[in-house]
Amino acid sequence: MTPELVEPRRSSRGPGHRALLASAFVPGFDNALYQWQQGERRLSQAPSERRPRLQGIVDGLVAELRKRLGGRFTADELAEFYERGTSWCLQLAMDAAPEDPWAWDSAVVIDAAFARYLREATDYAGGRLIPAE
Repeated sequence: MTPELVEPRRSSRGPGHRALLASAFVPGFDNALYQWQQGERRLSQAPSERRPRLQGIVDGLVAELRKRLGGRFTADELAEFYERGTSWCLQLAMDAAPEDPWAWDSAVVIDAAFARYLREATDYAGGRLIPAE
């Protein structure tokens, strides 16, 4: 299946800034969203004695995402950022819990962090993308 070509939307990064946003190719965004939601599920199902440590790492990753992406961002920009790589997230998790390798599970902490940060996107609410006007 070939993604339909669409005209790129204006980014929230300011006038004149145009970017081809990830949801123009819905399968990529949908895949990222699915992974993020699974991360949240895994975090909620983690053993109760491990959850505080995992939650602390997720909190740290969300804070770092806020620094790296800045203020306003779209769900597409977050998905694009995720697709560029998350090795820096793994390093932060390892630094935060060097004695707990189970806390470095990217399918838990990284994906849950992106899922939580997605809620702050300017075009995402109620568990779905807000259609462009």
